Amino acid sequence: MRGTPLRTTSIYLSPDSTSAKLDQVERGREVIILETVGAWLHVEANLTEERTITGWIPAKGVVQGSTPNGDRILFGEAVDSEDQASQRHGRRGAAQDAMRLYYRTAEYFPASPLAGEAMYRSADIRWQIDKSDVMTRPSAKEKEAYLREGMEEQYMREVMKKFPGGKWADLAAFHLIDNKLCGDWQGESKCPAKEADLYENYAKDHPQSPAVAEALYDAAWRWAALIEIYKTEDQAKKSEESKARAIALAQRVATQFPQNDWGARGERLLYMIQQGVPAYGNASE
Repeated sequence: MRGTPLRTTSIYLSPDSTSAKLDQVERGREVIILETVGAWLHVEANLTEERTITGWIPAKGVVQGSTPNGDRILFGEAVDSEDQASQRHGRRGAAQDAMRLYYRTAEYFPASPLAGEAMYRSADIRWQIDKSDVMTRPSAKEKEAYLREGMEEQYMREVMKKFPGGKWADLAAFHLIDNKLCGDWQGESKCPAKEADLYENYAKDHPQSPAVAEALYDAAWRWAALIEIYKTEDQAKKSEESKARAIALAQRVATQFPQNDWGARGERLLYMIQQGVPAYGNASE
């Protein structure tokens, strides 16, 4: 049997709180339950990805796959941990706690209506943590995507595999575009043109995705940027073509998503293009 504690739990040498304390098991860490003795569980506890120890923990607060409403309990604790992570003086390590708790929700309760969202939220937190680290490295400034380190895709792809064809798989696929983006355009047209196509193709392939508005805007903004970039490359025809594509996409975003933040940004972008205000670079009047 497997389980995970809702609170950081001490692990003891024997089923007695006066015995030697071996370490602590964090929220969302998995424990393999070997036996139950009264109010104690004899477990193998995964303290980190590399370290596992055997000992005893109190049974209270350990959620298992057989726990009534266990999916909602774990999901609720994950939401609380995520909220802690968003607070200025929130609990240290709360984001990682939430990441693990969401994952356990999906892992222990795969038939739960919360499973898809839980697995996506876990993957999303992991992605954001990874991205924050990746973007601080020197390779983040490399022009070509293949020259820099990317975010680990395993968990997003797991969402897509286990919950195909739905909202969570669509959102996971949107994240994967990050690894195909250039680090620095260096003022050249190749990168934004490629990226605009990536976002347009995403919108075409995932028409029901909650990220469609954002994808269309991202494409529109890149075509708008190309208006000026192509001018610097003496490609007037491509500059005009980019302007037409940017206008069409910005209008689409503004029209299809009028109550959405992206719709308002699309309206703003459309105004800038029509007024001849550069969307890229340091140009000013």
